[in-house]
Order: sequence, then C-alpha cells, then structure tokens
Amino acid sequence: MRKLFLARAAFWATTFSLCSLTNHAVARENTLLTSDWSFQSGDVTNAEQSSFDTTGWQSISVPHSWGYAEAHQGKEDFRHPGWYRHELDVTPAKAKRYFLKFDAASTVADVYLNGALLGEHRGGFGAFAFEITTNLSVSGKNVLAVRVDNSPQPDIAPIEGDFNVYGGLYRPVHLIETGLENFAVTDHASPGVAWLQTSVSATQAVLDVTAQISNGAKQKRPLTLTTKILDADGKVFFTTNQSITLAPRYTTPYFTHIVLANPHLWNGRKDPYLYQAIVELSSDAGVVDSVTQPLGLRSYYVDPDKGFFLNGEKYPIYGVCRHQDRPEVGWAITAADMAEDVALLKELGATAVRCAHYQHSDIFYSLCDAAGILVWAEIPQVNIIHDTPEFENTSRHQLLDLIRQNINHPAIFAWSLSNEVGGPKTDDPHRELQDLNNVAHGEDPTRLTILATNHGDLTQWNKIPDLLGWNIYPGWYGGKASATGFGAWMDKARDNSRHGGFCLSEYGAGANAAQHEENPQQPKPKGAWHPEEYQSFVHEQDWLAIKSHPFVWGSFVWNMFDFCVATRDEGSQPALNDKGLITYDRKTKKDAFYFYQANWSPEPVLHITSQRFIERTNAVTEVKIYANVPDVELSINGVSQGKQSNDGNAVFVWQNIKLSPGENKVEAKATRDGKDLTDSCVWKLSGQ
Repeated sequence: MRKLFLARAAFWATTFSLCSLTNHAVARENTLLTSDWSFQSGDVTNAEQSSFDTTGWQSISVPHSWGYAEAHQGKEDFRHPGWYRHELDVTPAKAKRYFLKFDAASTVADVYLNGALLGEHRGGFGAFAFEITTNLSVSGKNVLAVRVDNSPQPDIAPIEGDFNVYGGLYRPVHLIETGLENFAVTDHASPGVAWLQTSVSATQAVLDVTAQISNGAKQKRPLTLTTKILDADGKVFFTTNQSITLAPRYTTPYFTHIVLANPHLWNGRKDPYLYQAIVELSSDAGVVDSVTQPLGLRSYYVDPDKGFFLNGEKYPIYGVCRHQDRPEVGWAITAADMAEDVALLKELGATAVRCAHYQHSDIFYSLCDAAGILVWAEIPQVNIIHDTPEFENTSRHQLLDLIRQNINHPAIFAWSLSNEVGGPKTDDPHRELQDLNNVAHGEDPTRLTILATNHGDLTQWNKIPDLLGWNIYPGWYGGKASATGFGAWMDKARDNSRHGGFCLSEYGAGANAAQHEENPQQPKPKGAWHPEEYQSFVHEQDWLAIKSHPFVWGSFVWNMFDFCVATRDEGSQPALNDKGLITYDRKTKKDAFYFYQANWSPEPVLHITSQRFIERTNAVTEVKIYANVPDVELSINGVSQGKQSNDGNAVFVWQNIKLSPGENKVEAKATRDGKDLTDSCVWKLSGQ
C-alpha cells in the first residue's frame, strides 16, 4: 500500500503542481525543459553568446544541483558560479506569447536568450519567469544560457545558517506558450489568480478572487471571465461569468466575490477535502486561457490559552521541521522524493510541518494540501539581517515570491518572517521585520504571520508578527532534560508573543542510530558520542511537558530527517545534523520516531526500543517499549516478564530484566481493537 501511495502521490504532485500552467490543452501549453542541457562549473567568459562552443561541457538534465559532494566531505568550497546552456527549438507563431519559468535557481540567476539578457533573479528559493516572445528567433533555433551563482551575497538571505546553500537550477524549468491574453505569468511567477478566503464556516464560505489578466495585444479585447468551482468528483459546485474588456498592453486585476452555501470543509488530516478552483478567459472562439488551483475551504485561529483551532474545533499541531536536501542530489529532489517525505509524515501521525528555512517546492505544498498536513512557510532570513536598501529589497521580493506563488495552498496557515535573528552580527532588525509584516498582511490579510526566535531577552521584535515560535533545546544545548523544568520555562516565556500564543518551533536532540548506551549521560552536542537512547529520553521529557500545557498551540520537532551541514563534525558522522527522527537517507527510523508515532498516530503502534543495540554486556537491563495500547506483555526467551500499563506518555518500562549468555529473544505482545500486535528483536549477551 505504501509503494502505491508513493507512486500515486508522485504522479498527482507533478500533475497538480503544473496544472496552473498546463490547465487547458487549447489555451496554454507547458513544456518541461528537462533533457539536453550542458553545464560547466565556474565562470566562463562569453558563455551567454549563441555561437559559444560548449565542447567539453558536462551533459546533464534539469533539475540539477551542485555542492553536495563537497559538503558531504566537510568541504566548504562549493559556493561559486556555474553556467547552463540549452538549445530551444521554438518557432514563434502569430498571436502567441512565450515565457520561460524557473521554479528555483540558487541563488542568483542571470538568464540570456540568443545572447540578450532577459533579466536577473536574486534569491535561491522562489520561482521567476521572463517573457521571451520578442526575443525568439524566427528561424526557430534559440540558445538559452543561464549563469547561476550560489556565492554569498550581502543582499541575499540567508547570510549564514546551519544548512548548506547548494547551487544550481535545482527545480524544473518550463517553456510556457499562451495566447495574447492570459493570466499573468510574470507576476512573481505566480498562478496569476489569488483565491482569498475572506470567511469560512460550515454554513457559508465567502471568497474574494483576484485575477491578474495580461493583454499582449495592441488593441482592446472583449472577453468573458468565468470563475467556477468543481467538487472532488469533478462536478460543478459554483460558476459565475462576467464580461470584461482588456486595455491594450496592460496587466489589470479583475475581482470576483463568491458566496458558497454549506461548503465541504478542508479539515486537516481528518478530511483534506479539495475542490478545484478554475478561472477561464473566453472569446467567441473558445477558451483563451485557464488556471486551475487547489481550493481547500477552512478557517483557523489561535487561542492564547487553549491552543490551535481548525474550523472552530481544537486541533492538535503535531509538527516536525523539514529540510529539502537528500544524499547524492542535494536540492535537486524529485516529486517521488517529496511524496516519500509526506508519506513518512503521515505515518508518523504529524498534522503539521515547518518548511525550514526557506520556500519549499510547490509540489511539496501540493502534497501537503492533499494529505491534510498544515504548513508553516517561511523565507530564508536566518540569524543576520543587513540594514541596507539592497538587502531589504531582496528580502521583500523573497517574501512576495513566497506569498504570491503559494497563496492558494490551503495547507499553509502562516507566513514566517525570520528564524533566530539576533546576536552581535546582525544589524537592527526591527524596521525590516515591521515592513515585511506589513507586506505579508497587505498581500494576504487572511493568514497569520510568525517568526521563530531563540532570543528571550530581545522581546520587542518577537512581538512584531501575530505569532511567535521558540527554538529551544533543553537537555541538549543547555540545561537538563526535565519535563518539570521545561514546563516551568514555558510558563515564564508564554507572554513574549504579541497576542500571547505560544509555540515551540524547534526542540530535540541528536542521535547516531548506530550508537547505543544504557542509561546514557547528557552528551556534548559537538562530541563524537550521540547515543540514540539519549535522544529518546529528551523527547519523552519534552513531549510530557508540551502536552501538559494546553496553551502550547503547536510544537515542531527539529528535525524530521537528518540533513547535511558541511561545517558540522559530531556524533561520529561528519557533515551531518543528526537531530532527525529518521536518517538522512530515509531508511532508518530512530526510536524517537516511534515514540511520537505512539503519541500522535491513530494507527496501532508497538515498538521495542534499542533494537539496534544488539551486542550487550550487562546481564541485567531495562526494557522500554513505545505503544498506543492500554497494556503490553514482555517475554524474554519465551518466558513472560509480566504486563506493564501505559504511563500516559505511551512509554512502558520493565526494570531489572535478566539476559542469558548468547542470544536472547525479546518479544512484546498487545491487543488493540480486538487485533493482536507483536514486535520482537534479538540481543546478544557476551562477556559473562
């Protein structure tokens, strides 16, 4: 079943993420420029010229990323320019317009067609588009050249951060063909249509739709603008038409106000119901252009005392954070990779994901829409803000990219402005954060703003956005792992946010899944010893504190997956942040994964911890099991050790269990809803 889900999800994600560009076979065509690219690392003189000889360049496909091989070796010399070239066979047709859309390029892209500069995009995570209608050769032979540079730039966030900034055209590149009139493609590479949910309840949904319509013709153009909604079965749920007249050479907003009676709500993991929201431009000859977007109707708010509410009902935010990189490909991950990540989020029982620390792929957001997983979306303002017009302008455009491109994703509940800004390296962040907060509310008055902080003594900028998240690691980067101590700290810190809502945006501990220790002491974060058992202990204490404080509206484990950081060397795994619940390659689920699964998932869970701790030297040991059942029976070598009851935190512990020399079969049995559950492993006792 899981393989089937991955295959379907990957296909759906690819199709749905492109639907805003493909939409209607007659009206608009979208071609992925995947194969037959040439690449050269480093800067190359005159590489933008059409006649340039690419002999000796590497043949690649796009998406493509560089830097991961060096980063995995702990090297930091992977931030530099690189060049891409591609032959574009397009013969321009009369009454047609042509665009190039790049889903991302890290971090500066200069795009040339037939030797002429189309433009530059600064920022490594948002999409961007250029119109190429007048740049195409009548011969149909065109040369696309792109200089991409991931070198550090003083105006581009992140200035620094605990993650790698790889280079490359690491998301898809599209050739888009439309008629003369279309929904704007170059408006921050957005869908051109924003469906704002002004108010939503079980009895009524009020929507305000803005369509940015571009007229490439030299004369006025009378058209019909159709706005319609299809239900999940493809049946028309709502439709309305209006006659419009486009002014020549303008891109003009057109507005539609919609009131829906008794809508089927998007209700998170319980029922992620999606409509299709369609806008069409039509002439007497038929459809001119069309854009389809996901529409999940929902409302939410945060009560500072009671937590997060979705559609008027309290809804638990069981969250994790996620980075997008993978071994061997860096950031050039596939739709199938993203589908696998979402499948693992579902298996864990997560209801939300924080997409750290930058804009993630539209495909990933679409998968979260379909899975009912709420999304915290953010821009890459990490640690340092520069008080310069150039930095402020680039950051503003990164926020506009994020919001305009993703405004229709129902899963996204908050726009995040920064992460851990502060310390001696940063300039004064207050004015820029205020400006960004105003931009976010101006672009999207229906969603909340947020930031993540680790600076409790600098509280004023923490109060600029609507909500605040805390990055804190008790028992890892300071203090002891203690539910009581953590809870007392939360009681003191809860009033730092603007409206009193309290969230944990990061918490956790590191673990090497191959390192084990009985009753481990607190390791050194930068040390070589990160036993898996200690990570589990930290999460047990943290979660006990979190769930006993109802004012905590959300919590996000750092991190769902281990990820590469070139500058790290710890836990005997160089170039790795090992705080993930799952290993970097997505192959091994650490014990802490099963702890949260037992607390969050509605599916039955029974898991013996320390299963990889096979070689034992202590004849008397503790056995710990995670399960979401009332009681569990433990057996050693077929002999029952009795039953233990759930401690309320999904933890079952047997003390002073005796092992025999040689192999010992450890078995757990339980019953849930009339079904038998079992788990087992083998431990070997030596040295007796």
